Amino acid sequence: MEVVKELLERSHRLGADPRNTNYAGGNTSAKGAAPDPVTGEDVELLWVKGSGGDLGTLKESGLAVLRLDRLRALVNVYPGVEREDEMVAAFDYCLHGKGGAAPSIDTAMHGLVDSAHVDHLHPDAGIALATAADGEELTGRVFGDRVVWVPWRRPGFQLGLDIAAIKEANPQAIGCILGGHGITAWGATAQECESRSLEIIRTAEAYLAEHGRPDPFGSEIYETLPEAERHARAAALFPHLRGLASTDLRVVGHYTDTPEVLDFVSRAEHPRLAALGTSCPDHFLRTKVAPLVLDLPPDAPLEQAVERLRELHTAYRADYTAYYDRNATPDSPPMRGADPAIVLVPGVGMFSFGKDKQTARVAGEFYVNAINVMRGAESVSTYAPIPESEKFRIEYWELEEAKLRRMPKPKPLATRVALVTGGGSGIGAATARRLAAEGACVVVADRDVAAAEKVAAELGAAAYRVSDVAAAVAVDVTSEEQVAAAVRAAVLAFGGVDLVVNNAGLSLSRSLLETTLDDWDLQHDVMARGSFLVARETARVLIDQGLGGDIVYISSKNAVFAGPNNVAYGAAKADQAHQVRLLAAELGTHGIRVNGINPDGVVRGSGIFASGWGANRAAVYGVQEEKLGEFYAQRTLLKREVLPEHVAAAVFALTGDDLTHTTGLHIPVDAGVAAAFLR
Repeated sequence: MEVVKELLERSHRLGADPRNTNYAGGNTSAKGAAPDPVTGEDVELLWVKGSGGDLGTLKESGLAVLRLDRLRALVNVYPGVEREDEMVAAFDYCLHGKGGAAPSIDTAMHGLVDSAHVDHLHPDAGIALATAADGEELTGRVFGDRVVWVPWRRPGFQLGLDIAAIKEANPQAIGCILGGHGITAWGATAQECESRSLEIIRTAEAYLAEHGRPDPFGSEIYETLPEAERHARAAALFPHLRGLASTDLRVVGHYTDTPEVLDFVSRAEHPRLAALGTSCPDHFLRTKVAPLVLDLPPDAPLEQAVERLRELHTAYRADYTAYYDRNATPDSPPMRGADPAIVLVPGVGMFSFGKDKQTARVAGEFYVNAINVMRGAESVSTYAPIPESEKFRIEYWELEEAKLRRMPKPKPLATRVALVTGGGSGIGAATARRLAAEGACVVVADRDVAAAEKVAAELGAAAYRVSDVAAAVAVDVTSEEQVAAAVRAAVLAFGGVDLVVNNAGLSLSRSLLETTLDDWDLQHDVMARGSFLVARETARVLIDQGLGGDIVYISSKNAVFAGPNNVAYGAAKADQAHQVRLLAAELGTHGIRVNGINPDGVVRGSGIFASGWGANRAAVYGVQEEKLGEFYAQRTLLKREVLPEHVAAAVFALTGDDLTHTTGLHIPVDAGVAAAFLR
């Protein structure tokens, strides 16, 4: 239908510009007629963005569709503001057909306002006026009577009634500023509504730019570290922060060092403003009531900063618990966790946390919105967010709690960050795919960065952003510097590392007399030395996090079985196999499990076999190279060919929830080679 097409196009244009609204924030609607499938007669309908959708990517399936007559008839049974939450369930009785997406709490606003098109948005400039101490007076000064002030009210049925009444009483108005919250605009056509939304936003922006003080956050009290030093410091702090933020529930992290953030944390007023918290409901639902703020300069010794963060975290948890206790009623949902979602570090930036990478990233984006709001409000007035009690009413709103209960059960590896070496092909690529499918964030590390990027892009193909699922890093595991850099990149991408797969490898098939010193050194450098370097660097992160973790070595049947023309490869694999035992013994005290997998005959998709090893092994065994996989299968007890996916399944078996008390184990994935049985 044309009305739906126009609504989606308008939503996409508004949602594509972050100046207009934040991700998944705000909603748009349109009213129009459509045939009733039962009577064939036209009925008036409301199409409105459903709960949890994003304007910029909204599809028709994301719209809730309601009968307008039934929605407006709810006014007659409205039990009053003390029971307005009951009206959300009543929306189900107003749905047209299957109804589309679940109606959001703002549905009443869109249905009750007497206008064909309504936009409700969360622009930074608009919220800056909405959170100014003299916001009502500012609204009149900026817009005259063209935009009306609406005092703070929690989103719901009563707010819809309020806005409808204000529109009716102010026929000259094009919209309103909602105290502490955002803006709403309306129009007779989709074009007029969008134009009015943009007029309100751009007028607010222009006023702040023209009349705002240039230094609303005060003087600079901390210097910002240069980028290289800043990122090194962030990588050093992040595992500690993630461990603290995971005290109640394990989380994934996101790092932000945009100019807005770095300027804010360098200024004298940022501790005061941060303590006031955010205001717009969309903001603090994701950022929590306030961030944790480190009160040390960026050049303080790392050990001092970590110790101070621990002290501040203890205080934060006590303060958050007190906040809950002050405001909770017998009917309030239980406290969800007392750890911060946002941590601000002067000179370094912002660390945000969530149940997955997207949630952590969006929390950081929302806090950038909050910084912009505070800057705008402080530049022309004083920032005055909604009261703590109101924040609590929204954070622990039963409707929000019900939404959380409806969310699907997390996947087994959700909140786990995996680093897979040799992840660009073969066993490594299959392992990366399996871990991502089980919910992990995956860092695909490979000497061939193009191959790593291809796998990472594949893992993120169904995600909102590839970077929310996977990252690719170039690494030669024989280089201490490159391994350290790859681990830092993993930490900066997701906040830390939980699951390490030492898979990078190669092989040269030569007899003892034909094996050169270079052959020996190359294979030991990649597999023995490389595994050691990766294990050492990731163990530092695992220990700093204090969350335990897994290191898995992809060794080989040849670590146990002595075959011909294989001395360098077999010896290097035996080295890896014993590293498993040594590290299991050493790292167990930190809750870090170290296990190994011994595959054999993984020909299909293998980079090792494709690089010449397959031809050599085929010659040794006197078979055609293309038949090598079948040959290996026939010499096994099960007579089955081993594929990369079978090895990946073993990695998941070791690192999922079922073998939590297993360490120092080697699992054969060889379809049964009796000569390689562990003894």
